[in-house]
Amino acid sequence: MAIRRIALAALPLIALAIPAHAQEDGEAPKRTRIILGPQLAPSWPGADQYSIGPYVDLSRERVGTEFTFEAADESFGAPLIQSGKFAFGPAFGFVGKRTAADVGANLPKVGLTIEAGGFAQVSPTPSFRLRAEARRGLGGHDGFVGEVSADYIARDGDDWLFSIGPRVTLGDGRYQRAYFGVSPAAAATSGLPAYDLDGGIHAVGLTAGYLRQLSPNWGFAVYGRYDRLVGDAARSPIVRQLGSRDQPSVGVALSYTFGGER
Repeated sequence: MAIRRIALAALPLIALAIPAHAQEDGEAPKRTRIILGPQLAPSWPGADQYSIGPYVDLSRERVGTEFTFEAADESFGAPLIQSGKFAFGPAFGFVGKRTAADVGANLPKVGLTIEAGGFAQVSPTPSFRLRAEARRGLGGHDGFVGEVSADYIARDGDDWLFSIGPRVTLGDGRYQRAYFGVSPAAAATSGLPAYDLDGGIHAVGLTAGYLRQLSPNWGFAVYGRYDRLVGDAARSPIVRQLGSRDQPSVGVALSYTFGGER
């Protein structure tokens, strides 16, 4: 909560600084939108416990251009290459640590994971987008994870926007074993049966989001996502005995737009 208060207090200073910088550099005037609030999500993949974290997004567009659609659950990143309906760029995320105390059994710790990779997306029409992400864990699970998503988008400029679409999440063997596997050594200390698995699809789901502008500066955003663990991940004794196949998440936030007339 302290971080949110500091960020909101700094917005007037940012509002003054960014447009001035743009004018000095001779750039076209731009608008900036900050979305900031809390979100509730599973504490670790397969958990039946939930943690509160930040729901954050930052968008910039030229004055007179509507903000580009971004799904609330996509990774951090911005296009580096755009060509017509296609876009490519980096993707970053993180997964919080999972300890034996968190899971409720004497299993190996999975440390905090920073995930880095890239995305590719295509928008055949303004109301439809396909996106694929691939990220590698740096520390923590040390595996590869990916997601394929599709979104239907309905909007009235920046006044309101609604989106909904399916999600498919994949992981390689290293990722799957970190969160859903039980080695023979871990079975001896945890009381769970040994369980080995390979990579593949481990969750399917659906995400919906809504943004609404209430005034030239202020608005709000909400989203909900539901994932269901499938395949080998769903059969893991960690999930069946200590976690849940159901993986819902939800976020709500205020938005603040500055830097030009809408």
